[in-house]
Amino acid sequence: MIKVTSIHNEKDEVCGFRVEGHAGYAKKGQDIICSAVSVLATNTVNSVEALTNDKFSCKQAEDGFLELILVEDVSKESKLLLDSFFLGIEAIVQEYGNKFVNLLK
Repeated sequence: MIKVTSIHNEKDEVCGFRVEGHAGYAKKGQDIICSAVSVLATNTVNSVEALTNDKFSCKQAEDGFLELILVEDVSKESKLLLDSFFLGIEAIVQEYGNKFVNLLK
């Protein structure tokens, strides 16, 4: 199962996310759920970097772990990108169920 967790700052604003694990929907290289979550997460990181001036921390590992944390105030552009990420994750959960993706906000 993939676990997606929203990360909040001291103002209780969403300032990032953590993705851990694998969906187990299909074998490696054919798992469309893992692929979809990976694309959403990677695109969000790339978009924050390319489209905002926000400072962030990003950690990634080969075991399905990716974490993005905005380290200063969250701009409205980054908030929109994070909202879009979570909207995409919610759509995957609606389509395939929380057996494969668990979203913790």
